[in-house]
Amino acid sequence: MSTPLFDTLVARARALAPLSLAIVDAGERTVLESVALVLQEKIADPLLIGDPDRIRQIAREVGIPDSIPIIPASTTEESAREGVRLVAEGRAQGLMKGHLHSDTFLHPVLEGLREKKRLSHVFLAEIPTYGRLLAITDAAMNIAPDLMAKAEILQNAIDMAHTLGNPRPKAAVLSAVEMVNPLIASTIDAACLSKMADRGQISGAVVDGPLAFDNAISREAARTKEIESPVSGEADILLVPDLVSGNILAKDLEYLAGGTLAGVILGARVPVILTSRSDPPRSRFLSACLATLLFHGRMSARAAGGERP
Repeated sequence: MSTPLFDTLVARARALAPLSLAIVDAGERTVLESVALVLQEKIADPLLIGDPDRIRQIAREVGIPDSIPIIPASTTEESAREGVRLVAEGRAQGLMKGHLHSDTFLHPVLEGLREKKRLSHVFLAEIPTYGRLLAITDAAMNIAPDLMAKAEILQNAIDMAHTLGNPRPKAAVLSAVEMVNPLIASTIDAACLSKMADRGQISGAVVDGPLAFDNAISREAARTKEIESPVSGEADILLVPDLVSGNILAKDLEYLAGGTLAGVILGARVPVILTSRSDPPRSRFLSACLATLLFHGRMSARAAGGERP
């Protein structure tokens, strides 16, 4: 399926040096089909971790050459530890989850690769009815973040937007309604986050909230409700109240609205691709492209002395 906005992102990633990407527990067909795409487009140089016999058999079936390195691991836990070790040794510049449970994958990541105080996940979505890539955070890692955790999650997403070339993204802090209601805690958090951005505690973006989803996405919906917002209809980032609402939103957009999603964890020493085991090869491939852009963008910022601490 053609995705014009993501096609631009892919073209940018293709122009960069391939990312050395460790694939944790790679012995599954969908995972290795995505690896074949990554190789075909010269996005990454994969390091496959897991059962060598199983990986080699499937790899040959999907057209992956025998020259691709395989790092043996007998269990999913060992695979995850091996992936972190490859990053720690400088052999891998990114990490991708294969066919294992997220908690098994993330445990050594949290122990060994954490760089920022807060790790958070961003889905980058292309929706046929929306004219820009839409970042949704956090729908995969932080279960019920408090106000300060939300501020850190939002700042991670803003920093990602900067790396991808958007110098001043527009962020909508979502709730069920657009008015502050003491009975709905997420509206209070949203109002505080908006004011924190006004005062420079969150930087580099236009932030507004609380906004209901329709007001964030549709200027017409905001106009009908007589809401004046600099974000309505032009949101680049959606900060969701919690993991459950964010996960439902992201999967609704994917399965019912024809959306295409890529996803990455921010705040680690390298980009970490947290896929769902049901994700198709195209989504995994796009996530690798996103990771490549973020890695090289970070290296460029670091070389210029402009990386956020």
